Amino acid sequence: MLILEEELLRRAGMISGAIEELLPVVPPRELYAAGRHLVDAGGKRLRPSMLLMAAEAVGGDLRAVVPAAVSIELVHNFTLIHDDIMDNAETRRGRPAVHVKWDEAGAILAGDTLYSKAFEILTVAEARPEEMVASVKMLAKTCAAICEGQWLDMEFERRDEVTEAEYLEMIEKKTGVLYGAAAWMGARLSGAAEKEADGLERFGRLVGMAFQIQDDVLDLTAPAKVLGKPRGGDLAEGKKTLIMIHAMARGARIEIFGKKNASQEEIEAALDALRGSGSIDYARRKAVGLVEEGKAALAPLPESEAKALLLELADYMISRSY
Repeated sequence: MLILEEELLRRAGMISGAIEELLPVVPPRELYAAGRHLVDAGGKRLRPSMLLMAAEAVGGDLRAVVPAAVSIELVHNFTLIHDDIMDNAETRRGRPAVHVKWDEAGAILAGDTLYSKAFEILTVAEARPEEMVASVKMLAKTCAAICEGQWLDMEFERRDEVTEAEYLEMIEKKTGVLYGAAAWMGARLSGAAEKEADGLERFGRLVGMAFQIQDDVLDLTAPAKVLGKPRGGDLAEGKKTLIMIHAMARGARIEIFGKKNASQEEIEAALDALRGSGSIDYARRKAVGLVEEGKAALAPLPESEAKALLLELADYMISRSY
């Protein structure tokens, strides 16, 4: 795992350096400062790193696809800015949310700018025209799917019941597809065979879904100082996560579900009830199963250091503590 962390740091450094070059803070400076606010806050750059690893796994030139990796990171941050507006979240990555610092209108513009720049920067990648066109189409389709997933997430909050299948569809669109697109684009822009690119897309999508389930678990179990936001936010917002779907199906009573001003004591009592229902453990097992399915999709790839890193990354997605 230490080797994986070192490799992730190396790729994150490459991506951060490319962001400085490809997304400079130019006039109107506050617009681009707002767009860079979360981008510069850190994060592990997991999605763009997956793109780079996928390119390496099919024998591609890592430097040629770095702009595509940046485009994936910008799309991710665009969704975070808009998510925080919709959730009325005050913090992200330990700093004020963009709409808190620049107001809601400024945050919408900052997110839209990142979305637009993602496509412009993608075209800087070195690839054959047909591979570039296919990748632009993939990114556009992915952005639409993310919006569909976010809509479903909001719709679920207004419904009394949500099935596990519906939840899995939602996280596939909201989270899984961007990981899948990252892996697919890294392969496709590098000239990979269709079977290899499709296997990498499935790997990324399933592992991304497992990542989201682990996020749901961490929202309830990780300390606030590690999360960079208050623990139990999903409970207060009434989100129908897999944990809650499982718990409600078993008759667990979570008194603070949807209660915005729950005390820390009430949150801890709710956590005890969820542990007692076995719902947190159930979610963890589901995440493990998705990761194993994803890893199996890499079978068409030849053995290499990059493939080994992808397999390690998959395990990391569900073992991380933040």
